Amino acid sequence: MQTREQINALISYLNGEIIGQEVLVNRLIIGLLADGHLLVEGAPGLAKTRAIKALAQGLEADFHRIQFTPDLLPADLTGSDIYHPEDGSFQFSPGPIFHNLILADEVNRAPAKVQSALLEAMAEHQVTVGAHSYPLPKLFLVMATQNPIEQEGTYPLPEAQLDRFMLHVLVDYPNLEASRKILALARAEAMETLNNSQSATFSPLSQAVVFAARAEILQLHLAENVERYILELVEASRHPERYSEQLATWIRWGASPRGAIAIERAARTQAWLSGRDFVTPEDVRDVTPDALRHRILLDYAAEADGISAQECIAGLLSQVPAP
Repeated sequence: MQTREQINALISYLNGEIIGQEVLVNRLIIGLLADGHLLVEGAPGLAKTRAIKALAQGLEADFHRIQFTPDLLPADLTGSDIYHPEDGSFQFSPGPIFHNLILADEVNRAPAKVQSALLEAMAEHQVTVGAHSYPLPKLFLVMATQNPIEQEGTYPLPEAQLDRFMLHVLVDYPNLEASRKILALARAEAMETLNNSQSATFSPLSQAVVFAARAEILQLHLAENVERYILELVEASRHPERYSEQLATWIRWGASPRGAIAIERAARTQAWLSGRDFVTPEDVRDVTPDALRHRILLDYAAEADGISAQECIAGLLSQVPAP
């Protein structure tokens, strides 16, 4: 079976487990294949945890959920040196960050030192404890979640850490038909538990398939005018006055070079998932909101008027001509 066929089989499995959240599934796969991390924001109960767990079950990879709380310590994430009195030595005991897939649940509830430890892991694929650094697994994906409802007792993520996330995904409620299917799935799973039975399971993909897909994606053709389109979108976020007086009053800071990298990698992956060997402007437009949403800093006037980053990005997409 070809690499793309195996990945499509994984997507079908995930869509069967995660009803009504096709965008979340798509973005998870993009993060996996583009070697990026995701910040997922949505109300409780919208299958965020279920999605990353299902992805782990569909891969030959281990998974760990870390509940971020105000009393969490960096060592609770990275691990620590343990003293062994029998020989007077210290040995490193790895923490939960040393897994392939990590769910950082309610990441904005942890204090700055914990967020800093997570930042190093995401940025450098390593953690440092004492005088030593320890590499993380080659396949390493962090999906961090934020609850948009409760903001008491939270520590807003600094811009430097937000910039480390490839995509910022907003998860909304499923529609009525999807909700009906969710009820049916929940009943079926409850019946299986009651009868101590198990439905047919998906045969997990090896990590080699993921790395093979990554290699194919990087070889996709990216036309010069499409690449320029990506760069102009990012440039427009930095100098909105060149495109629109209104955008200039909304945007205080634009996207960093990581924004352009995120758009390109995500657009390449979207094109590959669509069965093409080249990237189109539509691929770029599809992923740009999630790639820039957390990288654009709004002006106070925009916040006072209730303008969102989503509206700013829509304005950029309307002002910057596509090839």
